[in-house]
Amino acid sequence: MDRTRPVLVTGGNGYVASWLVKYLLEDGIDVHATVRDPSNKEKVGHLEAMARESKGALTLFAADLLDSTAFDAPMRGCELVFHTASPFQVTGVRDPERELVRPALEGTQNVLAAVDRTESVKRVVLTSSVVAIYGDAADMADAKIDAFTEDHWNTTSSVSHQPYNYSKLRAEQRAWEINEKQTRWQLQTINPGFVLGPSLTQSSVSTSLATMKQFGDGTLKMGAPELYFGVVDVRDVAIAHIKAGFGPNTSGRHIVNSETLSMLDIGKALRAVFGSRFPFPRRTLPKVVLWLAGPLEGLPRKFVARNVGYPLAFDNGYAKKDLDMDFRPARETVVEHFRQMLDAGVIRAR
Repeated sequence: MDRTRPVLVTGGNGYVASWLVKYLLEDGIDVHATVRDPSNKEKVGHLEAMARESKGALTLFAADLLDSTAFDAPMRGCELVFHTASPFQVTGVRDPERELVRPALEGTQNVLAAVDRTESVKRVVLTSSVVAIYGDAADMADAKIDAFTEDHWNTTSSVSHQPYNYSKLRAEQRAWEINEKQTRWQLQTINPGFVLGPSLTQSSVSTSLATMKQFGDGTLKMGAPELYFGVVDVRDVAIAHIKAGFGPNTSGRHIVNSETLSMLDIGKALRAVFGSRFPFPRRTLPKVVLWLAGPLEGLPRKFVARNVGYPLAFDNGYAKKDLDMDFRPARETVVEHFRQMLDAGVIRAR
């Protein structure tokens, strides 16, 4: 990659993308970033502040994922494209096809159509997810494997079951289909686990932030479901994108994950640092309780049946080798994330 050329980051003010833009600018790379509204200082002010203190230059472009021509202008002159823009919402979704699947799938198609039209582009790094690799924790037991790898694909999600997972699967599958029809540009994907860690903007609303808030607001004071997450630091996810983008010989899919933690593990890690000032969970809720009460709390019974109580593991060996990644300890990430929310007043001690 020619480091004097600008790079494009779609969804540039997102949770992961903000760190990606920060690292690129600090390294002297000029960044073209697409956002919904470049004039909204609450949403983009942190990016502009970073640019003023960095060697690289930042140019913001207005773009809608569903606009088929919105990415032509911001992509002009770029050799490297980071496509991070995609909705991240797993609860409160009323119309999964419209709110999740369509923007993820059509957004990817629109960005890659612009790549096909832009002769300068040599490489695309797509932000996918481990949920494009698996749908439910039970998939690991069904497949009789010890851990998921990049060779696995989600075969159990649909619009009606785990629609967010399905949206990420469809988007990544479509990206590989488009990539295989040409030979000019290379595609790589970053497939992170549950992304946690400090945010660069308090205006960011994501499932990651909402989940961490539950540990401090009393939601889990009676106990936590026996659910497991592959946890990775948001800063490591951004670094993985950069290594995939600029690495001379990197290729393929990359599971970017530090380690697996249960919800009870997260509660224990937080209690070890913050003590008893918060109602961190101390026990695991019986699965039958979740089966009965889950639908009232937004947990469908099929989700409970196929995820609660099932172990989960990911093999991050390829990302360590291909991207030379060294992941932050997950418990440190969890503590930093919670401390930032505490300092910002999002969570208050009782």
